[in-house]
Amino acid sequence: MSNILEEDTRGRSLDNEHWSEVLVQAMPYFKQWVGKTVVVKYGGNAMLNEELKAAVMKDIVLLSTIGIKVVLVHGGGPEINKMLQRVGKESKFINGLRYTDGETMDIVEMVLTGKLNKDIVRILLQEGGRAVGLSGVDSGLLTAKKIEKDGVDLGFVGEVVEVHPEIVNSLLNGNFIPVISTVAMGEKGDNSLYNINADTAAAKIAVALKAEKFVQLTNVPGILTNVDDPSTLLARIPMANVPKLIEDGTIAGGMIPKVECCMIALNGGVPRTHIIDGRVSHSLLIEMFSDRGIGTMIY
Repeated sequence: MSNILEEDTRGRSLDNEHWSEVLVQAMPYFKQWVGKTVVVKYGGNAMLNEELKAAVMKDIVLLSTIGIKVVLVHGGGPEINKMLQRVGKESKFINGLRYTDGETMDIVEMVLTGKLNKDIVRILLQEGGRAVGLSGVDSGLLTAKKIEKDGVDLGFVGEVVEVHPEIVNSLLNGNFIPVISTVAMGEKGDNSLYNINADTAAAKIAVALKAEKFVQLTNVPGILTNVDDPSTLLARIPMANVPKLIEDGTIAGGMIPKVECCMIALNGGVPRTHIIDGRVSHSLLIEMFSDRGIGTMIY
């Protein structure tokens, strides 16, 4: 842990006095979170940048090592795009959702469950963690139904209708880190597989696990009143204020679905939800173990 925290945010070495302050500040949080479940949605730039990826994995292994039950749910849009391009197939999006025909669904499953999921598990193992890869199909973890957006057929794109978390709880109780890719099986009588939005799936998994925290690692500092000025970050937002912030345009564009996922988790009983900057090295540790926190908490 020392090599993670022994420098401040400007890269300067901490002297003994400041190092002890960091530890003293972190200790109550260690005690607060031991034994609790935290669901982390992982994707975006933090997944593409190898240095940031290593930092995220170190964070997760540390959390697990001290007794926090961490569940990692991942997407993989950029990697899917690369594979589609490699096979000469155009990526097509409708209203922000990937059109997923049968061939695309095969590639989605291959990339998410076959490549990315196992890459993440491998890195966690190399960092000293105990990780197991799952997809939404394993043990019937996620059941989905086909969705249409504004009457448009999106192919094999689904929304989660049921979460059966028994396999995840079993792994957590065995001190493993479940790593979940969001491919889901159809409802009874539907033998199809479905491509699921990872943010939404992660929120519903957090609800099913009765998690204490739901964290989305993103490519932005959090919710800003001025998107061009990081100093306008809203660090804490009561969920009752969210509709007004959407109405006045403070929460807009791609941030809306992120916040909607926070609302799914909050309405399902998760006490704290966070949108934090995955581009900041060890942002997860800063959020979990410091008074300063990072990003935006909606509660």
